[in-house]
Amino acid sequence: MKTQFFKLLLITMAMSLASCKTENKVEFTDFKYADKPDAMTCGDMDTKLLREALYSFEDDIVNHYDAQNRNTSRAYTRLITESIINRLRIEDVISEHTVKVFEVLKQDKDLWSLNNGKSNLNYNSQLVNCIADNIRNERLKSTFNALQQTNSLTPKLIGEPIKSSSVQLINDKYLATFVALQYYYSKLFDVDLSTIHFDKPEASNIDFNKRPAATQPNTQNNSNN
Repeated sequence: MKTQFFKLLLITMAMSLASCKTENKVEFTDFKYADKPDAMTCGDMDTKLLREALYSFEDDIVNHYDAQNRNTSRAYTRLITESIINRLRIEDVISEHTVKVFEVLKQDKDLWSLNNGKSNLNYNSQLVNCIADNIRNERLKSTFNALQQTNSLTPKLIGEPIKSSSVQLINDKYLATFVALQYYYSKLFDVDLSTIHFDKPEASNIDFNKRPAATQPNTQNNSNN
C-alpha cells in the first residue's frame, strides 16, 4: 500500500514540475515578418521563430549602419567587424522587437553554451550543425566544417571569410542566420536589456560619402566693391 502511495506521489510531483516548466516557458506570438520566406528548415527547430530572428536582426543592422541606401551586405560587414573587435554597442542597434525575439530564442538550451570560453553559441548544437550542412558557398562551407570538426571554430576565424563573402548573405539564409546568432544574439547574454532605451532618434539621411558643393561667390557683393 505504501509503495503504491509513494509511486502516486512521485508521479504527481513529476507532473507538477512539468506543468511549471510549461507555464514558465515564453511563447512568441508577435510575428512581424510572417510574410517573409522561411530562413531555414532544421529538423524540429521553430522555423517561424528563426525567420523572425533573422529578419528582425537584418532590419536592426540596416537601420543602424545604412539607413539611407539600405545596403544589407554593407550592414553585415560592419556588424561582423564591430562584433569581432568588441566595439559593437548593442544598445545603439537593437530594436525592442528583437529583444522580444531573443527572450524566446534564449530558452533553447541546446543552442547556447554560456561557459565554453569562445562564444555563447553552442557550435555543436542541432541548429549550427544544420547550418554547416547547408552553406551554399562550397569553399566557405569547407572552411566552416573544418573549423567546427577540429574544435577550432571561433567568431574571428570564421568571421573574416564570411566578411569577404558578405554579398552572399543576402541569398544564403542559413549562413545569414549563423551571423545573426553568432555576432548579434549571442552578445545579448552579456547586456542588461532592461537598461536599453528604444526611443532612439531616427538615423540621419546625410550621405557622408558625398563632398559638399563648393560655395558660390556672392556676385552682388563683389559688384558693389
